[in-house]
Amino acid sequence: MRTAVLQAAGFTYTEVLVAMVLIAVLLVPALDALRGGVQGGDIHAAQASQHYRVLGRMEDVLAQPFADLAAAADAAGSPTTIVAAYSDVAGTAERRVVYLARFDGDDADGDSDGFTGVDDDLIWIRVAIADTPTGLETLATP
Repeated sequence: MRTAVLQAAGFTYTEVLVAMVLIAVLLVPALDALRGGVQGGDIHAAQASQHYRVLGRMEDVLAQPFADLAAAADAAGSPTTIVAAYSDVAGTAERRVVYLARFDGDDADGDSDGFTGVDDDLIWIRVAIADTPTGLETLATP
């Protein structure tokens, strides 16, 4: 009489246990790696929002007549003075501040300082988000 030997199909208990241990050990670092990417997305969204707010204000300022910008730069008197006419009101969240100053583009006085010996037809413009590194600078001419 012959007896048939049946082959059991599937995984052994040891194989299942090893697979579960490997998944548990490798899943933690994989999830940690993804956490940085998720947090980076939030940071990028905030920086992009600030950048476009600054860019919008820069375009608004550049749309002003040169004579108005020149008068505001002369009234400010310093590149570190906030020009209230073009800046957001103090206390505004993510306040956009605008700085205007006459600029020395040709360095005719030879001191390598762009804010001394200024040219009449050149204005330096900086728009920034207060208390952040986000900002843009440009020069305007008539």
